[in-house]
Amino acid sequence: MKVSYRGLWKTLVQREMYKKDLIEALNLSPATMAKMGRGEFVSMGVLYRIGKLLDLDIGDMVSIVKEEDETDFEHQKYDPEKQ
Repeated sequence: MKVSYRGLWKTLVQREMYKKDLIEALNLSPATMAKMGRGEFVSMGVLYRIGKLLDLDIGDMVSIVKEEDETDFEHQKYDPEKQ
């Protein structure tokens, strides 16, 4: 699975902020911001600090994105014959 920070990026645009503003305000490493730009996981602490600064819930900033090769177990029928 990957994550999407689209909600965060939209909020930054709406508030006329840049990624570098977050880096400076929260003393984030550029590597952390790069991970977010690539849709990679970052620590809950980083998300908490960003949410606190921007008054956002984590769900407003981040969403889970399923990759094509992952199996969706919720929609599979249980078949005891396959056990």
